[in-house]
Amino acid sequence: MNKQKKVMAIHDISCVGRCSLTVALPILSAGGFDCGVLPTAVLSTHTGGFTGFTYRDLTEDINPIATHWKSLGLKFDALYSGFLGSFDQIELVAEIFDNFKDEGAVVLVDPVMADNGKLYSIYSPEMARGMAGLCSHADIIAPNLTEAAFLLGEEYKGDSYDKNYVEGLLKRLTSLGSRKIVLTGVSFEPTLLGAASYDADEDKIDYYFNEKVDGYFHGTGDVFSSSLLAALMRGFSLGKSIEVAVEYTLRCIKHTDELNLERRYGVSFELALPYLIDLLGLSQA
Repeated sequence: MNKQKKVMAIHDISCVGRCSLTVALPILSAGGFDCGVLPTAVLSTHTGGFTGFTYRDLTEDINPIATHWKSLGLKFDALYSGFLGSFDQIELVAEIFDNFKDEGAVVLVDPVMADNGKLYSIYSPEMARGMAGLCSHADIIAPNLTEAAFLLGEEYKGDSYDKNYVEGLLKRLTSLGSRKIVLTGVSFEPTLLGAASYDADEDKIDYYFNEKVDGYFHGTGDVFSSSLLAALMRGFSLGKSIEVAVEYTLRCIKHTDELNLERRYGVSFELALPYLIDLLGLSQA
């Protein structure tokens, strides 16, 4: 890199439970990037596996923060959105993409809103439709299988899918406007889990799989997308970037499993950061 690249990360802050900004910021920083954060909400914990969590919507703060940044002449090499706290935020984030996307900048939307066939507790079908509109502003989107179904208004298949379905889904998702699609949580064998990608400009589909660890691990989607973006910004191809993201996410899961940590608090991504740095070719930097 001739300069240190800058990322704008637009996510919530879950004060406890490794996800969203508390994952994106350190992972992108480890990748060598200057990461500015635009928080969409503040929660005492994330919403998965906890009850009684506090939630403060920061919709009214988004425009003033963006306006101040614009007045400073800030420019970003990547714009990255994840969990959004309200329907109104979707349009605000779309405007930020339009206002801050300079030539060569990458826009990644991780449409964080659902898993295992169900929308998250604060999301509605209206918000899911709005998220599909936000994807039209993105260069890359990274839904899981559930989110992909909601984005397209299709039935969620559960585990009953094959390679033809996945490849059709990847191509249908380009109808939302993004030319690069990454589909997470893909598995064709009980012992393997990974991701698939489609680059519409090259008409190229890639897969990468590794060991599947039993059980559900919170926060892995944010770990995956953040490391995916780090790899893309280091100049890796889309196919190589999903390999980096799968490998790093698996290492985080294994650390969590080996230490017998309570899974609802998220994966132990911190202990695996040296591995990510190696994967990105930065260990000798």
